[in-house]
Amino acid sequence: MTTLTTAPLPKLLDRLFEEAEAASPAALPSVAAYWNNLSSEERGRLVRSRTDYLDFYGRMKDIPLAISRETGMLLYMLARSTGARTAVEFGTSFGVSTLYLAAALRDNGGGRVITTEFEPSKVARARENLTAAGLIDLVEIRQGHALQTLRSDLPDTIDLLLLDGAKALYPDILKLVESRLRPGAFVVADNADFCPEYLALVRSSTSDYMSTAFAEDIELSMRLG
Repeated sequence: MTTLTTAPLPKLLDRLFEEAEAASPAALPSVAAYWNNLSSEERGRLVRSRTDYLDFYGRMKDIPLAISRETGMLLYMLARSTGARTAVEFGTSFGVSTLYLAAALRDNGGGRVITTEFEPSKVARARENLTAAGLIDLVEIRQGHALQTLRSDLPDTIDLLLLDGAKALYPDILKLVESRLRPGAFVVADNADFCPEYLALVRSSTSDYMSTAFAEDIELSMRLG
């Protein structure tokens, strides 16, 4: 038995994934109308923008934007198999990915997940979910812009980094924390194809990473040194 398969987490995750599906952008008329009125070029620009993403994600504040179950399992297994004790997450949303990371740390004997989210209402929802799961003691939620909240007071060693916020900021967030990533640490970047600059960085033959596309929407990288 693991924390992931022991009550109350399985039922909580089931509910959160059901809510995420029901509250998808297509299911909310106001968000769907906004998104559908954008051209494909405008959609790409918004997702890749280093400035306009605040308005974009602000409109999505009531949408969980959760990872998939498969990505959650990947996070749990990576953290467990490496004996992770410290994890950093960019983009908390409602805390689904945080639950998987915190469950792994619990089963590893403890540790700390530092997660950051700029939308106050999502911070509140994530805190509720983590409390309901009995995992809040392992999690530090930092509210605000990640380029500020992750600039200081990080663990000396980070075992796993999850990038799941504004895609255009992936290179900046990586640069903020990479000096603390231990050799062998994993970096999981969701929808990294929206940030060609990030992909070029981790896939470069001169970088300190081994990196590969994984499943449909993940870039999985390992810190080499």
